[in-house]
Amino acid sequence: MGSSKVVNKDDSQTATETQQTTETAERVVITANEMVPVPEPSEYNFFTERELEKILANLDTLRDDVYPSTGAEPEHSAANHSFPSVCLIGLGRCGSNIALEVATLVYRARSYYLNEFKTQETQRIEKDGRPLRWIRRRLHLNAENTLKPIFLIEPIVMLGDLDKDIAGRIRYSSRTEDGKFLENYTKMKIMDLSEVHAGGAGNAPILGQYLAKIILNKDTEKFSNQDWKFIHSYLIDSCGIKANQSRLYFYIFSAGGGTGSGMASEFGLAQQYAYMRKTFEIRPHDTLDDDRHRSFVFEPIFTSGICILPNISNQQASVSEALHINAGRLLCKYLSEEWDFSYNYEDEAESEASVMQRIRPWNAMMLISNDIMRYAEETDDGKIEDIDVNSMEKYANQYISQQIFNILTAQAVTTDYDENYFRRAGIDIGETIRLDANDLFMSLAGPVAVAYAESVVPHQEATFGDKHHNIDVDDLFYRSIELPHFNKDTQAIEGISLLPIESQRYRAALEKYKSNSYDASALNDLHFFKNCSSIVSIVSLPKDFKLSYVDLNRLKSHLNALFPNTTLKRYALVIGTSANLSLTTLVAKSPCLSDDFITLIVSYIKRCFAKDKYRYEETLDKTLIDMIKAEEFDESKIDQLVNVYESPAKILDTNWFAIKPMYEKKYRELIRDDSKFQSINDIRLSSENIKKTIRYLREIYRHRISRTKILSLSE
Repeated sequence: MGSSKVVNKDDSQTATETQQTTETAERVVITANEMVPVPEPSEYNFFTERELEKILANLDTLRDDVYPSTGAEPEHSAANHSFPSVCLIGLGRCGSNIALEVATLVYRARSYYLNEFKTQETQRIEKDGRPLRWIRRRLHLNAENTLKPIFLIEPIVMLGDLDKDIAGRIRYSSRTEDGKFLENYTKMKIMDLSEVHAGGAGNAPILGQYLAKIILNKDTEKFSNQDWKFIHSYLIDSCGIKANQSRLYFYIFSAGGGTGSGMASEFGLAQQYAYMRKTFEIRPHDTLDDDRHRSFVFEPIFTSGICILPNISNQQASVSEALHINAGRLLCKYLSEEWDFSYNYEDEAESEASVMQRIRPWNAMMLISNDIMRYAEETDDGKIEDIDVNSMEKYANQYISQQIFNILTAQAVTTDYDENYFRRAGIDIGETIRLDANDLFMSLAGPVAVAYAESVVPHQEATFGDKHHNIDVDDLFYRSIELPHFNKDTQAIEGISLLPIESQRYRAALEKYKSNSYDASALNDLHFFKNCSSIVSIVSLPKDFKLSYVDLNRLKSHLNALFPNTTLKRYALVIGTSANLSLTTLVAKSPCLSDDFITLIVSYIKRCFAKDKYRYEETLDKTLIDMIKAEEFDESKIDQLVNVYESPAKILDTNWFAIKPMYEKKYRELIRDDSKFQSINDIRLSSENIKKTIRYLREIYRHRISRTKILSLSE
């Protein structure tokens, strides 16, 4: 047990496969867990701390850092603090920037509310950014004599990048130029991984993934950076146990890069691996402890990737093809893992070995298209040809920040808020309908898109009988599913995060929908709406504003008409955390049938898998679409079109066989255990991943529901 095992190729392997494998080393696979016999080879070598005392000690150290001692009474010491219920993990340049953006918005909002940092310099900074104008208006921060609603959840934020200077980049970022943020926001931690690699992943996700494997497979005690073992115990070793109260984890990253898209799914898999292993771990009764901080009894967690997809359809701007290929690889990998976890029942078994071989990185993956953010700029008195990459990223960052705000407030527990918040705000917490981690766990799976809009409400109290509240619910719902646009009244970016079909066709369908008095037949036949399995809608209301029963029912009617085949609909009503009325709708699974999603996957398969004669013509495109639609799935067609393994050399534009041994040498030197060595060849995607991806797409394409029929024993 624990020794290397060489898996020989099947004797019946085709000539094509044989030719392909001559370019690769023999596959080396190690068992996943030395303590539990596993009949099949496992690809996971993730290090997890097994000693409870070490895990608890590491958590205590991190907690002391997150809640530094202020000389208060013992009952207010860090040991009595709970970790925030939410954690944001920003990976890569894009992901870490967005997570930093959210952290700074929360910090600044709290600073305004508590009247702590009102220097002239701070006020100058707050006037600059459009996201800040949104947060100020959203929270009525400019009103002097009103009781301010406020978002006071402070998530713990982890920032990681394969960049030696990540700390310097964050320290000197314009987001932190007031000089107080890094000092005061103790809930933000930087994952300094430079001792493993300090030069990025070279825009190659397979390198980012392999480097993440090295980081996550290495014993944390052997890192020179002592902070890593504390962060590792929080993120991975302790997820779900009582001593770690965080229950929601959001991984934020760009799909088009190398570091974020390569690292994010590996970090997610490591967390899921540690969590799932706890479900099979039976501890002797004499080792159990009922103390709430020491108990290993655990609860459900919900994890989501927040994935920024690259620009696709903008013909005015030339975008690197590698961004599309990188994103396609991530989506293909994710759907194949999701297929195994959710739908692959052919070899179903209740054993640990079966379950542990079929984990996926997140419960759901939220999709935000960088491409459609250009429509927000286009409608904000700008010309489409004048938009630059930084502007699009700025809008994408704000849009994501908005969605995280709304999701976090919908599930927040009272301990997440400032202790005086509800008393000051005069909010009756009994009126809130919240979503907990288990609600999201059961309601959202697979690819998820977001629809969002908000409206300004009168400052005076509104009641059920008030006929002058001027909230047009039909318009609010319509704006939430429109192409992204900038709302000058609220400073928010509204609209849908991933277009169901090409923009001009979708615009025409929306116009027909609106002109026909919101008749959903103009839209609900699109796969994005027709094949959606579940939705989660979050309605956020200002304190003392009452949404009438008629208006609330109107919103539900729109949702029912637009999503005719949803199996599950969940609603949350959040009161007092916003000055505006907002609607967030999370659309599950069907976004994988959108034009952009399919286009990215096919672009990756053609470039990195297709046999030479199919690489630059349309046979593969048409065949993949036909295979999704066909009643029967003929897997042999895949074997005719593609090679067995992906070829990373197709996007690196350099000698892959010279790069591979450099990284494998790094693995051997950093993890000095031959039984845990893993070749970079082992993490290449294969034609099996393509087949599983198509099976997942076919499953969603065929999603239906059966209407409940009334049965009676009476004539």
